[in-house]
Amino acid sequence: MTIRIDRIVTRGGDTGQTSLGNGERVAKDSARVEALGALDEANAIIGLLRGTLPAGRNATFIAWLQGLLFDIGGAVCMPASPPRPLPHAAAALQAMENEIERLRADIPPLRSFILPGGTPAAGHAHLARTVVRRAERRLATLARQEDIGADIPACMNRLSDYLFVLGRHLNDDGAADLTWAPASPPPGPA
Repeated sequence: MTIRIDRIVTRGGDTGQTSLGNGERVAKDSARVEALGALDEANAIIGLLRGTLPAGRNATFIAWLQGLLFDIGGAVCMPASPPRPLPHAAAALQAMENEIERLRADIPPLRSFILPGGTPAAGHAHLARTVVRRAERRLATLARQEDIGADIPACMNRLSDYLFVLGRHLNDDGAADLTWAPASPPPGPA
C-alpha cells in the first residue's frame, strides 16, 4: 500500500471539525474522534516504550503492536454498518495471548498489587497500559452509540493485559516490582 500525504496544513479543522476516512465531517470532540485520539496517544506511548527496549523479540512485537493499533484506528475512522471486521483479529488476539504466556512463564504469581514503576522500561510499559485502558474506555463510549464490532474491544483488552505482563517482565521478571502496601502515616521531616 502506498500512502501519499501532500499537505499537513489544510485549515479544515480550524472550526472544530475534522474529516473521517470516508470524508464525513464530524466534531473534533465526537465519541469517534475521542476514540481515535486515545488510540493515537496509546500508539505514541507504545512508541516511547519501544525506544527503551533493546533489539529483540519484545521490541519486534511492540513494533507489530504499533501497526495493529494503526489498523484499529483505520477501522474506527471508517464507520460502516455493519462494522467491517478487523483484519486478522483472531490471529492478533492469539499472538498477544501467546506472548503473555511466554513472558509469564518466568514470573512468579502476584502476592500483592503492584505499583506502576520499577525500571524505566517497566514504567513505560505501565504508562502505556494505562493509556491503552483510556483508549478502551473511549471505544466503549463509541460502542454504546453504534456497533464497532467485538474485535476491536477484545484486542484493546488483550493489549493492556500484555503491557501489564511486559511491565513485570521488564522488572526482572517481577523481582523489581514495586509492591503496594496500605498507606501508613506519611514519613516525617528529614
